[in-house]
Order: sequence, then C-alpha cells, then structure tokens
Amino acid sequence: MSLYARLAAQVAARPDAPALVFEGRTWTYTQFDAEIESVRDRLAALRLGRGQAVGWLGWNSVALLAMLFACARSRLCFVPLNARLAVRERAAIARHAGLAVCHADAGFEVPTLDGTTDPGEPDDLLLAYTSGTTGRARCAVHTQAAMCANLDAAIDAQHFDGSTRSLAVLPLFHVGGLCIQVLPTLAAGGVVNLHSRFDAGTWLADVQAWRPTTSLLVPATMQALTLHPHWGTADLSSLAFVNAGSSIIARPLIDAFHARGVPVCQVYGATETGPVTLVLKPEEALAHPGSVGRPALGVEVRLVEGEVQVRAPNLARGYLRDPDSPAFAGGWFRSGDLARIDAAGYYRIVGRLSERIISGGENIDPAEIEQVALADPAVAEAAVVGVADARWGEVPVLAVVLRAGATADLNRLRLSFATQLARFKSPRRIVVLDALPRTALGKVSKGELAQSLA
Repeated sequence: MSLYARLAAQVAARPDAPALVFEGRTWTYTQFDAEIESVRDRLAALRLGRGQAVGWLGWNSVALLAMLFACARSRLCFVPLNARLAVRERAAIARHAGLAVCHADAGFEVPTLDGTTDPGEPDDLLLAYTSGTTGRARCAVHTQAAMCANLDAAIDAQHFDGSTRSLAVLPLFHVGGLCIQVLPTLAAGGVVNLHSRFDAGTWLADVQAWRPTTSLLVPATMQALTLHPHWGTADLSSLAFVNAGSSIIARPLIDAFHARGVPVCQVYGATETGPVTLVLKPEEALAHPGSVGRPALGVEVRLVEGEVQVRAPNLARGYLRDPDSPAFAGGWFRSGDLARIDAAGYYRIVGRLSERIISGGENIDPAEIEQVALADPAVAEAAVVGVADARWGEVPVLAVVLRAGATADLNRLRLSFATQLARFKSPRRIVVLDALPRTALGKVSKGELAQSLA
C-alpha cells in the first residue's frame, strides 16, 4: 500500500479541486502533485539509497508535505525533527536516525549528518520520534501500509469526504498534527488550510472567513481560544466538530466548546499507534463528554491491569535500533496509559502508569484529582504528582496555575476534594505556581514538577 497512491487517486479524480491553502496561496491537487514531483527530482539527483533517512527541520509548510510524499515515492524514510527542541536534542536525533540529508528552514541550524541509517524494511516511511516525557526520545518506525491503515481509520471516524475543510494548526513534526486530519483530508479529497504555527486570533479569524468544517486541537490551544477576547462573539457555525487529543482534556474546556455549539470529539493514541486508536465520533461527542470513545476501524484494544494495550494495522513496526523492545512484545503495544471502560464500551483515560501514586497501599490516578481541581473557576491548569512521605510512602501534591485576575481559594478547593474524592486521594499540599514546567511537545513535565515540589 502506497501513501502516494492514495493522493494520486484524488489527483486523477479531482485535478482542479483545491488541496491546500497556505499563506494566502491555494494549491490544486494537480499543482500539489507537481510540487511533489519537483522534490522527487531533487532527491533523485542526490542518489540516495533505498531506506536512507531524509530529515526536515522547520514549521508547517506545503514544502514539508511535498517532501513526505516524495520520500514515499522514492522509498526513502522521512524524519520530521521537532522544531521546539534544543540544538543539542535535535543533534542527538539526527545521529540516532542516521540522517543522510536534512532540510532546515531559515533560522534553523542543520544538524551534523552521518548517513548511517540501518537498512530498514522496503515499506518503511515515517521515522517518528516520541516526546520523551519519561526519558530519552524513541523512534517509532511507520510503514506505508500502516500509514494507509491510519488514513482509513481516521476517515471512517471523522466521516471525511470531498467536502471536508480542515483547518490545520498543530505541528506536522508530530504524528497527531500530520496523521489525524491533514493526511486523511487529502486522501479523502478535501482541502486543508495549513497554518505555519498556531495563533488563537488567526484561528478564530480563519474559522469565520474560510469556514472550515473541522479542526484538530490540543488542551493548550483550546484554552488559548477560550481565553481570547473574541471567543464569545466569533462565528463558529461552520464547524461540524473539532477533534482533540494529546493529553487528558479538562471538562471545562469541553463544556466551553459545547456551549458555543461545537462538539468536541477525541482521538486517543500515541506516536507508536499511528496515532488513531480510540475515537469519539462526531455523533457521539455531546453524549459522552470526556470519553475518548471506542476502538477505531481495524483496531483492537485490551486493558491489562488498567493499561491500554493495542494491536492494529496502523501500529508502528517497532522502535528504530531497538528491535527487542518489550513495548511491542507479542504484537501488542503497551501504551503505559491507564483507562477505564464503561458498560457501553466507551473508554476514558485516567492517567499514566508511570505517574500512578501508591499511597499507603492505595492506587491514586493523578488525572482524577486534576479534573476536580480544573472544575474550580479560579484554576486554569492543574497537575498532580507523588511526593515521598515517611508514613504513606508517597502522597499526592497538587500544583495549580490560576486564571488571569483570579484569587486562590484553597479552602474551596479542599472542600471540593473532601466531597468528591476518597480521603486518601485528597492532595496533602496545594501549591500555586505561575506556570507548569513543560516538555517540547507542550505536555506537563511531571518529573520536573515532582523534583521541584519535593
């Protein structure tokens, strides 16, 4: 199965239809195909061997997407580097991936190259590095067949077709930004309005002017939108739904979108899973707020001691240079995420296995405490970590960031915990911070926070 063949089918079916909008210019499917062919010619002049790795360092652009499809046609591996990483971190990834060549946008330093990519499988295409929130970053190897299976799952879950208009603002150097809506929209024959980077004001303006049918967001961008001065007056009526993922979404954020008439769907997954794994479909969103839905097309999910484990055609074939990783043992990927499932088969993510707190022999999932804290009108962000305790082994400690102009009412917070949670789950301390430490992906760095609070 060829990723490029899925695009080529749309080039043949709708050659003059718009495929991409970027920085004021529109590319038809034929014009975008010509961009791909031009990049392919430049790659051919480099005489790279099959399976060698081609790096890309920069923000979102049509050129990035053209390089991905050109690599697919040329049987090369595409490696999008996280533009938010430090130079030292990007250099480590370049060495690990064995980049043969790397493009860098203006303002970025090209990492040192050694071209030592190990011979991979003929179908390998995307080398996707994880965010490395719990240690060093690892590289998930995705084949073209897996990426095509992910297209099918995403299109099925979101009901994409030729009328789909996706407003894309998340970084394409992550599988979420690339593979949940952008590639599936193109494979379905729709049009993608691509922003180089997210800006709340620009997103709201484009929703009004360009009239997208959907957009993919993460909690941080959802919060930025709800806090924007134009949030309450912007015309959002074109949006059939927005999709969201990356981490657990606070219920107040979901409610804010629902109050504006925009259903919030969710996609759960990981860099290793394509990422489309569990999906809450548009027609299910209003009835199941906070759920991540049910298994996507072709995906099997099981819970082993609460941990989400996945077997699916869109799963990465393993980690680069780590063929014996236990994470993929037996054909099931062990996600490290904890979930619960209700009687109707809907899943709800409750935390990370590595973040679970064991206090006096009782298991505590931080997300459960965080959700209660986020329901407080003064709290903008919340994070719970375990801190060592002589009596209980460890206890939960809550860190909060307040909304602009809000005053902390810790007694009100403590009352919420006392009335909604078991006593052993109540935070032993509540700390007010100006900001939470974050990784390059924008996720809260629980390890750094725990060290700080200890």
